[in-house]
Amino acid sequence: MGVVDTAAGLWSTPAMELQIWSDIACPWCWVGKKHLEMALADFGPDVDIVWRAFELNPEAPATAPEPVDYAQRLAAKYGMGRRDAEGFIDRMTGAGRDAGVEMRFDRIRPCNTFNAHRLLAWAKTSGHRVDLKERLFRAYLNEGRDLNHSDTLRELATDVGLDADGALAVLAGDSFGKEVRMDQALARQLGITGVPFFVFGRGLAASGAQPPSVLLDALQRAHRAGQAEDESSAGSPDGATCGAEGCC
Repeated sequence: MGVVDTAAGLWSTPAMELQIWSDIACPWCWVGKKHLEMALADFGPDVDIVWRAFELNPEAPATAPEPVDYAQRLAAKYGMGRRDAEGFIDRMTGAGRDAGVEMRFDRIRPCNTFNAHRLLAWAKTSGHRVDLKERLFRAYLNEGRDLNHSDTLRELATDVGLDADGALAVLAGDSFGKEVRMDQALARQLGITGVPFFVFGRGLAASGAQPPSVLLDALQRAHRAGQAEDESSAGSPDGATCGAEGCC
């Protein structure tokens, strides 16, 4: 199995492209990433992964100074009772645990993620985007870090081997904002309203934190389609998402 970050360009044979829209503030996106890693472990051909930005709440305030009552937040946002909201949190926590990650909703500080996405776009240029994405997921969903604070983002960037001064330079200006907006515009064009959202090869799509078996099947189908050119597009069952109809 080979996984290729698009910045690296190191594959020796053509790789199947996999585009993934996600937000680091999305619990299901972290689960979906882990499920994809499990699927890729059983998939042979190289995969050219293109991570694309998606903001669940572009109008979110810069940051929340303290962790929020996440159950209350969900109940207010989606008009559900507290017990239902707590049940949904339990579902996400359990799914994370099954995927090998621990989510701490009692620590989460909801914030605007635009700058985090800009930093991820910058990290792509040095081939560290996947490592930084994982670090941001853990920082937000487990550690309760403020992912709109420049010093925090700089620290997280250095954790995965990125240059501290380079990170601060990106965050101090508007670099890579255009790239983030282009990803978001493409999502709107494709009608994507929830994440994670996967597009395999030439059009096979899967929405949500699909089980590893479903993602592996999609990888295999897209790979066969690319070789035989007898499939143009197909769909997979919808899974749990964060977005317009997801509770995150």
